[in-house]
Amino acid sequence: MSDHNSAIKRMPAPLSPSRAGLAWGLLGVAAFSFTVPFTRVAVESMSPLFIGSGRAVIAAVLATAALIITRQHLPRGNQWLRLAVVAGGVVVGFPLLTSFALTTASASHGAVVIAFLPAATAVMAVIRGKERPLLPFWITAALGALVAVAFASLQGGGGIRLQWSDLLLFGAVAAAAIGYAEGGLLAREIGSWQTVSWALVLAAPLMVALMTIAIVDQPPTGTLTQWAAFAYLGVVSMFLGFFAWYRGLAIGPMAQVSQVQLTQPVLSILWAALILREELTWQTIIGGIAVILCAGIAVRTRRGRVRLTRSAEDRAVQSSPVEAMPSTNLP
Repeated sequence: MSDHNSAIKRMPAPLSPSRAGLAWGLLGVAAFSFTVPFTRVAVESMSPLFIGSGRAVIAAVLATAALIITRQHLPRGNQWLRLAVVAGGVVVGFPLLTSFALTTASASHGAVVIAFLPAATAVMAVIRGKERPLLPFWITAALGALVAVAFASLQGGGGIRLQWSDLLLFGAVAAAAIGYAEGGLLAREIGSWQTVSWALVLAAPLMVALMTIAIVDQPPTGTLTQWAAFAYLGVVSMFLGFFAWYRGLAIGPMAQVSQVQLTQPVLSILWAALILREELTWQTIIGGIAVILCAGIAVRTRRGRVRLTRSAEDRAVQSSPVEAMPSTNLP
């Protein structure tokens, strides 16, 4: 009997729902954290237009297969228009703008600027959802934007002048924030990964045309490493990473799981140092910490307000079999 009991004690206990949600969420964030460094690798020999459009085409093929295999229903009515907003932000805008920006900006620099995305998305979600957050939310969101702009200016060669790549990065943040805020609302109706998949399918004709133009203008060439980086961007960054991320959010609790995405810029900077041998300067470290702290405070302040005014809806969403997309997702 004692042997039997000891054997039972040695059996690993299953993960609790909260730990399982965090584990899946961290897996998704880890997958996304390679996006900026691998984009920097790919643009060394391939055109940014080809990378930005080609990765979306690869993901669209996988998304089409997933939608057909699982027999998903077609979106209805104005859901198509809202999917176009999502596609414009996260399928077209963010990949293309970051690809062009990273032809000159370093991966660590890009990761710090993009770290403002959680707070920017929270702002767009507040505007789109007609919420009334407390004053500290707006203060920390504004402070985060100022810190991000200050960091980009100082890293651009001194003074207060922004480089062209910085403007592209801030444009990418704005595009993704709009796309994710609208996607967060739409995901409650048709599902989270379904929202991303339909957005990929909707944008596919445009991205195929852009990829064709890029191939004709500059036939893509590269080393095996660069092609592997490009494949990662299409298969993982724009598709498989979302599956792990959204599964974690579906298990929940969403407010807790979505916080782990604030580790993404830290991981991206680490990969830039290890993979690309980029130097970690004090400006990068301090700027990254400051932006991440501002984003984290803004997101938490906004969520605290939402829990007070919409706790019943949050409980309904968490208990629903359809996962909801967070308002602070990083690609």
